[in-house]
Order: sequence, then C-alpha cells, then structure tokens
Amino acid sequence: MTLRFYDTASATTRDFVPVHPGEAGLYYCGATVQGAPHIGHVRSALVFDVLARWLRFRGYRVTTVRNVTDIDDKILANSAASYQEGFTGEHPLEQWWALAYRFEGVFGRAYAALGIDRPTYEPRATGHVPEMHALIQELVDAGHAYPALDDSGDVYFDVRSWPRYGELTRQRVEDMQDAPDADPRGKRDPRDFALWKGRKEGEPLTASWDSPWGRGRPGWHLECSAMAHKYLGAHFDIHGGGLDLRFPHHENELAQSTAAGREFANFWLHNGLVTYQGEKMSKSIGNTVSPGAMLEQARPLAVRYYLGQAHYRSVLDYRPTSLQEATAAVERVEAVLVAALRAGLALDWTPQDVPEAFSEAMDDDLNVPRALAALHESVRAANSALAGPEPASARSAVAAVAGMSDVMGLLQLMDLDGPQDADGAEHRALDSLVQDLLVQRAAAREAKDWALADTIRDRLAGAGVVVQDGPQGAEWSVCS
Repeated sequence: MTLRFYDTASATTRDFVPVHPGEAGLYYCGATVQGAPHIGHVRSALVFDVLARWLRFRGYRVTTVRNVTDIDDKILANSAASYQEGFTGEHPLEQWWALAYRFEGVFGRAYAALGIDRPTYEPRATGHVPEMHALIQELVDAGHAYPALDDSGDVYFDVRSWPRYGELTRQRVEDMQDAPDADPRGKRDPRDFALWKGRKEGEPLTASWDSPWGRGRPGWHLECSAMAHKYLGAHFDIHGGGLDLRFPHHENELAQSTAAGREFANFWLHNGLVTYQGEKMSKSIGNTVSPGAMLEQARPLAVRYYLGQAHYRSVLDYRPTSLQEATAAVERVEAVLVAALRAGLALDWTPQDVPEAFSEAMDDDLNVPRALAALHESVRAANSALAGPEPASARSAVAAVAGMSDVMGLLQLMDLDGPQDADGAEHRALDSLVQDLLVQRAAAREAKDWALADTIRDRLAGAGVVVQDGPQGAEWSVCS
C-alpha cells in the first residue's frame, strides 16, 4: 500500500509524495512555555514522534522541527504575577526568560520520559527575530500587511487582502471571530491579526526588540512561519499540531506564508484532543491530568502506550482505569520478549520481519489501532511457540514483536531483564504453585505418561506461564 495521510486542508486522504525524493520535512507546533505541560501537549508530540519513526522505517531521511514559543503574552503575565503578588514559591520573582527556560526544561523531561525523540531542530522564537522582520517586510511590500493606525507600533496582516484567507478551515472572513491579539482601534478589520506587537508601557525592555516599526516583539503566528521557512524551506512536506490549533494559529500561518509567496506545507495533519470521561479537560472543573501525575500512576512504557493507542485524529478519552488497562496490554508484549531472551532467542529484527498487516495499517494514515492488533496477534503466536516443545520455532514471531515494538517507540522503554522482585511474596506464592505442577509433570514424563505431561504444560501455558526444559530441569517464566 502507498503511504497515505489525511490532509486537513483538502479534507481528503492523499498519497504521500515528498517535495524532495527520499526526504521528508516535518514541522509541528511545540510548547508555549508559560507553564507545565498537559496531556494534550504530550499526546501531540508523541503522535508526531510515531509519524517520524514510520517515515524513517519507510526509508525517508526525515528532518523534524518542533518550535519553542519562549516569548508570549502569557509568559509575560505569569512572570509579572510573581512580582505583583509577591510570589514566594520555589522560583520567586522570575524574569520572563527564566520562567520560559524553566518550563522548557519541564517539557523536555516529560518528552524524554516517554521516549519521544528529540527533533532534528528545536528552535526558540527569540532566536529568530531577524527572520520574522524579513517576513513582515515582504508582506508589507506586497500589500498584505500594514502598520497600526493608532501609532501603537503594531503591524497587522490584512486578511481581506488575501483572497485565500480561510482556506485551511473552510471559513468565510465574515463568519470568523475577531482576532483577540491587540486593541482593534489600530486595525482596518477586527479580524486582522498581529505580526508585530509594539512594546507597551510597563513591559520589560528585555521582552522587546528594535524593528523598522518600533520596538516590540513578534506575534505568535509569525514565529512558526519564519522558523518553518528557515529550517525546512519555502515548501515542505508536513505541518502538524493539535486540532485546537487549526484556527486561528494554523490558518494564520498558512495565510501569511502563502501571501509572501511561499508554498508552505503539502499536508496538514492534526491530532485529536484528550478528554476526561467524555468531558473536555478544564482547570476550572478540576478534571485535568498532568503527564507527571500519569507517570506517578504507571510506568513510562504504559503511559506511552496509552497516549499512542488511539488513531491520532480521534479523541482520546481518559478514565481512571485507562492506565491499568494500558499496563496490562503492553506488559503482555514486554513479557513475551523477556521469555524469548530467557529461551536464548535474540531480539534482532529487520524490516522484513514486520508483518504486512502492521505495515498496511501504518501506511493507511497511521492507523495505530489496526497496527496494535497486528502486534498483539504476533504476541499470541510467539507465546504459543515459546510454550511448545521447540522454543526456537518462535524466532520469526519474536522478531516481528520486537520490530513492531521498536517502530512504535515501546521497545526502548521496556525492562527486558524481567521482574526484579524475585523474592517478593507474590512471586514466592506463584513459584510454589508452579513448582508443584512441574514436579507432577516431571513424574509423568518419568512414567512416559506424555499425555498428562502435555496437559500440565498446556494448563500452565493457558495461565501465561512458559516452561523451558533444560539440562538443569524445567524453568518457568510469566509470558502474558
């Protein structure tokens, strides 16, 4: 099957044809580092991590760009609040840049904990002001942007000057909400959005830069267009982000980039949101769950599995049992690889070991649920083979499980040494029961009662206990 993705702009699923043969350029929106990450941030990063892994599996040389918005109204507001309220917490009286840097680190640690690869480039907005000035000037020269009419120092994109404005979300200008990023008195149309924000009285001087239009700072939408162009060029393959960014952020990115003569992205991919028992997560309701809280409840392996198990375009619903269910599912995968290693099998794999059903699912707009079904089918096949008289017959199924787990970013988070608490009470109780059955099985084999011996082995296998016969006698391990 040809690699295909659903493109938000055209509302169709299209074949992926790269801008440059053999290469794939991916830009996706990263964090505005005003505070700690929420589940939606991490889900989005994980979705595009899986996408990049699959593109690499399919042989593309992938360049990924994930920006950091480290200058923003909310960053300044949160910094100012620490002064105005006499903040006495762990980080009192933080400068805006210190606050942004601190939370950038929090995001980075959350990504790393879940095995999300670092992008090829992770540019900060504050490091690309000259590129933003150049883009603004291009738009002013082309008649698509203008300095504010109220001498505020703002510069706005003129939405009515660009006939294609609204094409990403298929809206008419008349039906759009007003842009809330500046006082509308300086605008020709209340829907015009800020490319440059003039410095206001009381704002830190360090949070502004000199420009041809006066001292100020960039608008949010402008930042991504400038950074995508710098690292991926005027025309690249995929722009991604959360569904909530389609409007106004991505709509405005597309408008200002194409109005400046840049083709911009071939595909727009948007991941679905995360809900709590069917309701939108909200701090005011008190139903939010942070990545840190999830990692306190479950292993990183299980959290990654949970956040990545749904189709990327669908809503992911969180329930109190979600992490337990994810743990049970993914630890079955881990356990069969542990059993394979104990049976002397290597976990080496090649692309040819990955089942066709898995590849077809991933090629079909990253259909992860179908891909995981193929993974669990191979787990069952590997378990069955490992429980049989010839464990070596499990080699192909084990390679398939290892390959799929690696592609999904799960293998690196697994503990392939197996359970460490071999002296725990639960292990001792289970060992006592299994050893009794192994003694009965050994006696049956001694009496050449092969039917009874096989029955005992099958009973153990049905309970997820794999028996390996060796020169020192039978050994067992849990494999489901």
